[in-house]
This record gives sequence, structure tokens and C-alpha cells, in this order.
Amino acid sequence: MRFDIVTIFPRFFDGIFEHGILRRAIAEERVAVATHDLREFTHDRHRTVDDRPFGGGEGMVLKPEPIAEALAALGIGTKAERGSSLPTHDAEERAMDGAPASTRVILLSAQGRRFDQSLARELARIDRVVLVCGRYEGVDERVNQLYCDFELSIGDYVLSGGELAAAVVIDTVMRLLPGVLGNEASSEFESFGTADADITTDQEGVPRSQHGAGGLLDYPHYTRPAEFGGLRVPDVLMNGDHQQIRLWRREQQLRKTLTNRPDLLAEAELDKNDRKLIEAFEIETTRIEAADAEGR
Repeated sequence: MRFDIVTIFPRFFDGIFEHGILRRAIAEERVAVATHDLREFTHDRHRTVDDRPFGGGEGMVLKPEPIAEALAALGIGTKAERGSSLPTHDAEERAMDGAPASTRVILLSAQGRRFDQSLARELARIDRVVLVCGRYEGVDERVNQLYCDFELSIGDYVLSGGELAAAVVIDTVMRLLPGVLGNEASSEFESFGTADADITTDQEGVPRSQHGAGGLLDYPHYTRPAEFGGLRVPDVLMNGDHQQIRLWRREQQLRKTLTNRPDLLAEAELDKNDRKLIEAFEIETTRIEAADAEGR
């Protein structure tokens, strides 16, 4: 898989791809990452990449011509030239059409679809992803309309530019590629991971002590020492009973998700037992809150 990053700050990425799993993936040629300086595609003495917005307003806007030339240099034509049938304005529709594609051009923007693990899995099926990093007040909308398959935001906040977002997208997608992680199961048994029915790394005859997340958050993890700061590792994790450990971990997945990200429960893959546990946790939480209120 190849990532191309179009940016006015190519040096921003110095060091980011030289550590950890990503460094090893690049060294083993499982993934390739290239940065492209947008200023190299300007034709004036000041290497101008931005201009004032039509209609007035604060800040500056990245001009369309340098970005178009940068994409052309990468062999990327307009969506019409690439035969894209994706709609022009509907971000949800054009985010992913479900079919594998050789290349996607993505505009990193606070106005884009929010990045999540599901979209990361879709992107991991693609041969090449071109990331256009916005800056200043944004990018001339015609770049989006003519070239970009969709806009993407990594969260409901505003960054100074798309470079941090590009690094996040690459790291998230890269670790889903075959052979990148030391243990292939790591990307399945984690927050936002796949459901039990979709787990592909089970070993026949070996009892599994984990549930697939199925859209939930991960369960708590512990390691040596068994006691730290006056707190002990839960006994269930040290008794060797895989079934009990599996049940405890599922309870913790549900409890942590209910506490930290209850919005995820609406889309998570839950069975009848899961829903009973959630109801019990909610009752328990209500009682604790009522007791605290009486104490005050």
C-alpha cells in the first residue's frame, strides 16, 4: 500500500515515520509513504500557495492551481477523468461506495466525515491513498469538487492543518495491513475491533479468553507486579479459567463503554446477555449517584 501526502510542510513528517511499527512496515516494504511539497508546484518568486477568500473573511485559502499540478505530477486526474461515479457534495455517499478501488484522494478538513475504525478498514483495502493537507482557512472548494473522493476529519475539533491528521490516518490504516503487526490478532481484539463472528485468527482447539469488541471499547489490561499502589490484579485473571476470564473481560468492555463512550452502544453488536449486563450497570450507577447525592 502507498500513501502520498501533499503538504506545504513536508519536513513536518521528519521522524514520524522513523519509529515503531510504521518504521518496520516501511523497511519491510509493506507500506510506502511519500511527501510532496506543495510549494514545488508554484510559479512565482514567492512560491505562493494561498490567497484571500472571495467574499471577505478571516485568514487565507489554499489556491487550487498548485494542488492540481501536484496531483497531476502524481498521475492523479480529476474525478471525471478517473471515471469516478461518486457524487460531488454528499460526503456520506461519496465517503466509501463499498467496492475496492486502486486509489482514493482524500482532503483532510474539519468539514469532513469523522474518521473511525470502520473507515480505516475500508481504506486498508485500497492500493493507494493520496492525502491533501488543508491549511489556513481551508482549501479552495473546487479542489474538493474536482479531485477529492471525500473529505475526512479525525475529530470534532480544528487543527492548524491536515498534517497531524495525515499521520493519524496513516498510522491507523497501516497497522491493519497484513504482516504489519507482530500478532495478527492484535487488530481484532482491541477497541472498535471486529465482532466474535468475524474473528479470523482463532486457533482450533485453543480456548479463547477474549471477546471480539464488536464496536465496543477494549477491556482493562494488567501485567506484573500483581500488586501495585495498593491495588491488586483481579483474581479472575490469574486463575487460568479461560471461560471466566472471557466473561469478565466482556463485562469490562461493556462497563467501560457505558462509562466513557455510551454513544457506541447504539451501533455495537450486542446479544441478550450484553443488554442485561448494561441494564444492571445502569441500575448500579443510578444507585451510586443517588447515594452520593444523599451524602452531600
